[in-house]
Amino acid sequence: MESNLILIGMPGAGKSTVGVILAKTLAMDFLDSDLVICRTTGSTLQDLLDRHGLDAFLRTEEDVILGLRPSRTVLATGGSVPLERRAMSYLKSLGTVIYLQVPLEELRKRLSNIRTRGIAFGPGQTLETLYAARTPIYESWADLTITMDPSRNDLEHTVDQIVSALGR
Repeated sequence: MESNLILIGMPGAGKSTVGVILAKTLAMDFLDSDLVICRTTGSTLQDLLDRHGLDAFLRTEEDVILGLRPSRTVLATGGSVPLERRAMSYLKSLGTVIYLQVPLEELRKRLSNIRTRGIAFGPGQTLETLYAARTPIYESWADLTITMDPSRNDLEHTVDQIVSALGR
């Protein structure tokens, strides 16, 4: 199995959008784990959360990740995937984990649909508490961190940063 690039980060960080452009740039396949969950379950992420709850959602997400067999693929993961140790250990064995770090203020601007987007919030969590809780988890799994510059809000610049950091 050839090496993969695994994108992690907060919801709204741009993992899917950057992932598509990165895959085209490097002549790799692209896969979005959220879309695989939707296809596998026949539900939207929000519907899964509403009907089955957070714990069942995280188990489903982990099962989907553990069932993937990517090769030369850029994989955009759901924002909660790094919370699942088995899933992340598996993904790290498949390739390079890249954390797309976006400032909280920028995420606030990007996430107008925060309560309907299928974000795995725990009871009483807000975007701020989610950001504070997840940031050290993302950092701990990352082989490479790309801090996205909101003043440049330029996807090609982010892709160029990744390609350069990977030495490709």
